[in-house]
Amino acid sequence: MNMVSHRIRSAFLALFFMLALPTFAQSVVKFDKEPLVIETTAGQKYNFTVEIADTNEQRQRGLMYRQDMAADAGMIFDFGASKRVQMWMENTVLPLDMLFVDRAGIVRGVKQNAVPYSRDIIDSVSPVKYVIELNAGAAAKLGLKAGDRVTSPTITKYK
Repeated sequence: MNMVSHRIRSAFLALFFMLALPTFAQSVVKFDKEPLVIETTAGQKYNFTVEIADTNEQRQRGLMYRQDMAADAGMIFDFGASKRVQMWMENTVLPLDMLFVDRAGIVRGVKQNAVPYSRDIIDSVSPVKYVIELNAGAAAKLGLKAGDRVTSPTITKYK
């Protein structure tokens, strides 16, 4: 094979891998779902169906690459133990609100309108066991804040 055809072949292979890489990065990660209820300190209850991210692979993937999410949907990240948690939005298309929740199901902090694709660290500041991601704007619309209570099978199985 002459040098020109080798370069052309190499260029085509490089182009193939550049185009194929996003597809490989979006490989399927399966998530179970469960009902989740958020009760505000004012007594309002809001029902969601959330996907459960309780393995390293699931927590690393989270809601990356998702194009849309139902208004009453979200994801609960179970970190297995209470600790200071740091999240980011790299490869996440959807703007999100994050609720930082302790072992007892109490919201300890809220991050509203996390910016898609951002590598900025979103820090729980205090130890939490769970992070719940909802569509951006849900926290403001529903008046969610620190002190609210969250219940779901994932949270109540450890009580």
